[in-house]
Amino acid sequence: MNLSLFVCRPEEERYDGHPPRAEQALRTRAQLVGQTGPPQELTALRIEEETLNESEQCYVQQGQLALQKSISILSDQDGWQTEIETSTGDRVLSKVLPDIGKVFKLEAVLDQQPEDLYQELVDKMEQMGEWNPNVKQVKVGQSVSDLKTQYSILQKIGEDTMITHETAAETPGNVVGPRDFVSIRCAKRRGSTCFLAGMSTQHPSMPEQKGFVRAENGPTCIVLRPSTDDPNKTTFTWLLSLDLKGWIPKTVINRVLSQTQVDFANHLRHRMASNGDMETAVAC
Repeated sequence: MNLSLFVCRPEEERYDGHPPRAEQALRTRAQLVGQTGPPQELTALRIEEETLNESEQCYVQQGQLALQKSISILSDQDGWQTEIETSTGDRVLSKVLPDIGKVFKLEAVLDQQPEDLYQELVDKMEQMGEWNPNVKQVKVGQSVSDLKTQYSILQKIGEDTMITHETAAETPGNVVGPRDFVSIRCAKRRGSTCFLAGMSTQHPSMPEQKGFVRAENGPTCIVLRPSTDDPNKTTFTWLLSLDLKGWIPKTVINRVLSQTQVDFANHLRHRMASNGDMETAVAC
């Protein structure tokens, strides 16, 4: 199955000779929950489905599918090759998968607990532009006039699903020109482990933008779990799969994507350390 792009059409549209999209979403989603979540979660999902229209149910299905596929990829420990290993112990690994292509995996240990990182990455998403140079500004439900880089939330669905639009400026030297992405994102907790999964989708409010190449991503997933050596620290895993489109040599893509993961971990470390310093100052 090609997971790179899904289309969720408005609920009033129908497909002759095919089951309604909402019915397909419910069946697939129930199968995924049975594999990745506790039994009580299925009850919660059924209650949630009653309040969603067909288009929203389709988006929720996509998020669940991205999570399931990501878990499957990360669970397979065979075939990973090291791309980068830093002095801090961070590692970027890669391997090639059928129907997806080359995927990258960042493994790092951060000094904060998973809940603190989850709040920063999910609950405080609008503030990401303050610490991540690849994200200029985040706004919910509105456009941003400065489009050098932008991360916007196009739609929120329930407690854990959203559709986002991200624009990325060109890399230094314009090795990779401006790109943008429209993605479905699914945030989940499984006990002490947190997941943030996603993949490309389409949304009626965000057609292709002038001056940007519409790239595709997914499945992608950030996993936060307590470190086995120190429960106050977090084992941070980031699965990354991108199709940047255009005529870019694979060697360039590999270098850019692996370095992007290392840079993100460092920026996140600095952000969390800054948060800690601020909390200490307030306490004093």
